[in-house]
Amino acid sequence: MFRSVVTFLSVIAVSFLGLAIESPVAAADGKLVVVTSYPPDTTEAFKQAFEKKYPGIKVEMLRKNTNSGIKYLQETAANNTSDMFWASAPDAFEVLKGSNLLAKYQIKQKGIPEKVGAFPINDPDGFYFGFAASGYGIMWNTRYAKAKKLPVAREWADLKKAVYFDHVGMSSPSRSGTTHLTVETVLQGMGWEKGWAEWKALAGNFKTVTERSFGVPDGVNSGQFGFGIVIDFFGFSSKASKFPVDFVYPTVTTLVPANIAIVKNAPNASNAELFIEYLLSPEGQEVLLDPKIMRLPVNPATYAKAPEGFPNPFTDKSIGAAVKFDLDQSKSHYNVVNALFDVMITYRLNELREATKAIHEAEAKGNPAAAKLIEEAKALVGAVPITLQQASSKEFNAIFKTKRKKATTKVKGRQAEIEKDWDAFTVANYAKAKALAEKAKAM
Repeated sequence: MFRSVVTFLSVIAVSFLGLAIESPVAAADGKLVVVTSYPPDTTEAFKQAFEKKYPGIKVEMLRKNTNSGIKYLQETAANNTSDMFWASAPDAFEVLKGSNLLAKYQIKQKGIPEKVGAFPINDPDGFYFGFAASGYGIMWNTRYAKAKKLPVAREWADLKKAVYFDHVGMSSPSRSGTTHLTVETVLQGMGWEKGWAEWKALAGNFKTVTERSFGVPDGVNSGQFGFGIVIDFFGFSSKASKFPVDFVYPTVTTLVPANIAIVKNAPNASNAELFIEYLLSPEGQEVLLDPKIMRLPVNPATYAKAPEGFPNPFTDKSIGAAVKFDLDQSKSHYNVVNALFDVMITYRLNELREATKAIHEAEAKGNPAAAKLIEEAKALVGAVPITLQQASSKEFNAIFKTKRKKATTKVKGRQAEIEKDWDAFTVANYAKAKALAEKAKAM
């Protein structure tokens, strides 16, 4: 009789223990507010999958580009209503971490390596976590290229060639965190002066600078322009969706994790923890292989279910091997790089295109006597008004508080003075370069 009672009580205890173990899932309810720069194809897939697993939680995706998302969290910190920040750029998370706007968390999922390529997947201090890996490269429309008899561009330098004039699109780093990483990767891989010269030589062939990063794959998919500078998943997802496109990683690229973090004083912190664990679970990692998403999982086991030909950075060590991305360096001049790109390229694209076209036409003449003038013209186009040391100064970076979305955006104080000087420098150089190229052409 005593044994029976003990056995009965043991069964009851185990039952209650089972309920206790399952209770976090059963009790999960309320909502989850996620500030994210990701497109709806990505956010909706994860939202639906997560809500199916936790039907008591309603997920609200607050869409903002990376820079706007940072600013929003900074401005609402005193009365925070957001639970998570979800974006691709690790330097953006460093900015929020430095502003004491992220909460520390210890992930529970197993099987995630310490690094992808040469980059740590998770913040060593536990404030943000990688859920996918990203690289940067060139996407092109195969039909467009064939129709216009354009060769495939596999390296950044290829896109500087005259044959690509008016066939390339890119977004601005001030409007897209992933584009910022692309720009910074080339600056780190080639050096400050050579990197900016490369970007401006490339940009001289641009047809457009899009307002959002999504505009680049859309432009390539639709044939508005043939080649786009994008983050890898734009190319992979478009190809998986049967658009006539392809993608390549140039040699000078890097591989960094796309991240997620819990916002400090999150009103629904427990739901945020569940979302992180879901993203890193085998179930959540497989969602990354959805044809509309096609991002590189951080769990190596997930690649067994990837489609044929899908890149695997854990077995192909060449992806992103050329550049060991320095997050501290990127963070040290984040706002300055964005401002420089806009002043020299976005807002002066017409002048840059004119100078570049003149250089192409002069080179096409093939006159050896004109070579010196052409090189002088290229040097003027590629010149940058400040050094890396100046750009990385903490005091100098602090000046750049206004994030311009248009050339007409009003900027005040010291930032306005500096950008005005940069603009004058840029306009004068492009004009001189055009004049020299035209002189070379006439020789």
